Amino acid sequence: MLTRAAGMVAAFLAGLALVVAAVLVVRHLTEPSEPELPVIPDARRPVVEAAVRTCSPLSVPLLAAQIDAESGWRRDADSGHAQGISQFSPVTWKEWGKDGDGDGKADVWEPRDAIPSQARYMCHLYQVVKVVPGGGTRLGATRLALAAYNAGPNAVLRARGIPEILETREYVDKILNELLPKYQKSEKRYQESEAKHTSSASASPATP
Repeated sequence: MLTRAAGMVAAFLAGLALVVAAVLVVRHLTEPSEPELPVIPDARRPVVEAAVRTCSPLSVPLLAAQIDAESGWRRDADSGHAQGISQFSPVTWKEWGKDGDGDGKADVWEPRDAIPSQARYMCHLYQVVKVVPGGGTRLGATRLALAAYNAGPNAVLRARGIPEILETREYVDKILNELLPKYQKSEKRYQESEAKHTSSASASPATP
């Protein structure tokens, strides 16, 4: 009798375990998974971090979000009228393109040239849009500067705001409402990971 009872208990527990496992699997499959966050490519992080230090209104997540919207981080991006990772038109590059990697040449296809030039140009645009209604606030100035980067500063000045250009409005909205929050979360995770790594490294005993 005891052996039979023990067998029944074992069978019950095995069945219960299967039920619990099935519930957990179903829950995992039905629960909405957190969307994967975009990240700054490792090769581009140093130049992005250095670029934002030249322009106080910019931040690493904001510049990253803008680059993502412009080219998806592709150095060979070519829209037909704008080129490179930062999508400069030839006319704008002629004025704002600078040598960032020290090779003596300002190359629109070289991210180490284009990204610092993008940051400097954005800094200029922040100054330009100050006279436009809404340009006196941080968010307002950012919206207007992004619009000016996309449509040109004269278009923003003429419109006294974001021009009635669908591409420009979608561009500003994509960066600020879609990409920026994701890059802010991504950057927070990166900084937390770096802090843990640094703390772990400093806590490790030094080897003789």
